[in-house]
Amino acid sequence: MKMTVVTLTWLLILVAPSLPLAGPKEDVSAATQAWIDGMNSHNAERVVTLYDAEAVLWGTRSSTLRDTPATVRDYFKILQTVPPSYKVVLAEQRVRIYGDIAINTGTYTFSEDRDGKPITRPARFSFVYRNRDGRWLIVDHHSSAVPAQSAAKGAA
Repeated sequence: MKMTVVTLTWLLILVAPSLPLAGPKEDVSAATQAWIDGMNSHNAERVVTLYDAEAVLWGTRSSTLRDTPATVRDYFKILQTVPPSYKVVLAEQRVRIYGDIAINTGTYTFSEDRDGKPITRPARFSFVYRNRDGRWLIVDHHSSAVPAQSAAKGAA
């Protein structure tokens, strides 16, 4: 029995350093991926549960600032009208952690087929998260279309 305990202890010591440990950056990336997955499920409630009750949203396709749970939910009703081909693909992201606050800035692409034609809309995002009881919730979300390349490069 003693030999079994010693052997198991040594195995744990040898294997433990190779076990991947998730940290806050990975958790925030996972929270962002959960948002992408929710959007791709076309399920507004699944997406809305990722937002804090005090969240503010500037949606990609909205001229209205959404700053209550009801208005955030209203924005995502658009998922009821998208075609089955609608999807969001996450591209680059930059996660920064500041205690219980995290910011993830990056790009994603919205796509769908309309009348047999593929439509893509590249966009950029900033998600601000707050860690509430171990769960990263969105407290601020800004998304905007990536502007078309202009003839005068570097124009602001």
